[in-house]
Amino acid sequence: MKPEPAQLLQQHERWLRTALYARLRNPVEVDDVMQETVTAALENWQQIRDPSAVGPWLYKIAIRKALLYRRKQGRIRKLHDAVEQNLPPKTNSEVNPLDWLLAEERNALVRQALDELPRRDAEILLLKYTEQWSYREISERMGVSTSAVEARLHRARQRLRERLVAREIVSTAT
Repeated sequence: MKPEPAQLLQQHERWLRTALYARLRNPVEVDDVMQETVTAALENWQQIRDPSAVGPWLYKIAIRKALLYRRKQGRIRKLHDAVEQNLPPKTNSEVNPLDWLLAEERNALVRQALDELPRRDAEILLLKYTEQWSYREISERMGVSTSAVEARLHRARQRLRERLVAREIVSTAT
C-alpha cells in the first residue's frame, strides 16, 4: 500500500525545515518556503513512483523554492532601496528642504536636456558618466577608436551644455 502524501510530508517536515532554516535563518521565511514546498509537492505528487525517493525529491523542491524566495526578496529589497534613494532626505537641522527641492528641479531639467539630445550623444554620455566607463571601454564596446569616442564625447558635452545654458541651468562661463 502506497503511503498518503500528507503522511509522507509530515515524516519529512522537520528535517526539511531544518535544511531551510540553515539557508534562510528566519523562521517566518522558513514557514513561507515550506508552504510553497508543500504546494509544489502536492501539485506534482504523481511524479513519485518510489516512496523511498520522496526525501531527495522533497529536498530538491525545498531548496529550489528557497532559492527562488531569496531571489524574490532580493528584488523586493532592491526596489525598496531604489524608492528610498528617490525620497527626499529626512528633515534634520543640516538639510534644507528648499535646497532639496531646487536640486530635484535641476535634476529634472538636466534629464529633459539629455532627452533632447540625439540618442547617440545621450548614449555615450550615459555610458561615460553613469557606468563610469573609460574611453577605452567605450571604444571596445562600441567598436570605434578611442579618438572617435573622445570626439563624440566632446561634441555630446557641448550639445548638452548648450541645452543647459538655454534652460539657464548653467552659465555661459561654465
